[in-house]
Amino acid sequence: MAIEASRAHGRRVLLARGWAGLAPIDDADDCFLVGEVNQQALFARVATVVHHGGAGTTTTATRSGTPQVVVPMIGDQPWWATRVAELGIGVAHEGATPTVDSLSAALTTALSPRTRTRAAAVADTIRVDGAAVAADLLLGVARAEGRP
Repeated sequence: MAIEASRAHGRRVLLARGWAGLAPIDDADDCFLVGEVNQQALFARVATVVHHGGAGTTTTATRSGTPQVVVPMIGDQPWWATRVAELGIGVAHEGATPTVDSLSAALTTALSPRTRTRAAAVADTIRVDGAAVAADLLLGVARAEGRP
C-alpha cells in the first residue's frame, strides 16, 4: 500500500524490512529496502514518515521536523496517532488497514506545505532532557524528605 500510494504522489519509498520481512512489490528503481537504520539521521532527510505510532518512532519523527502518517495498530499507538493529528504535524490514519486510496489521502495532507511548516515548528519545542529533569525532580523530593 505504501509503495503504490507513494507512487501516486510521484515519490520514492524507503521501506524498512522490519520483523515482518517486508519487500518491494516489483523491481522498479523508486523503492529502496533497508534493515536497521539510524532513524534520527534518516527522518530529517525524507518528505514524510509513515509508521505504526510507537512512542519512540513518533518522538523521533517529531524531533526531526518531518510530517508523519501514523497507522496505529495496538496499545498506545492510537493515542500517539491522535496526538500527531492534534498538533497538526501529520495524519492519524483511520483504522489499522490502509488502502492505496486512504494512504494516498493521508499523504496528501502530510506532504502539504502547511503540515511541513507546522512539523518544523513543533520540532523546536521537543525537549531532550526528560530523563535528567525526572532525576532532578526525584532527587529533590528525596532530599526534601531527608533521604540521601
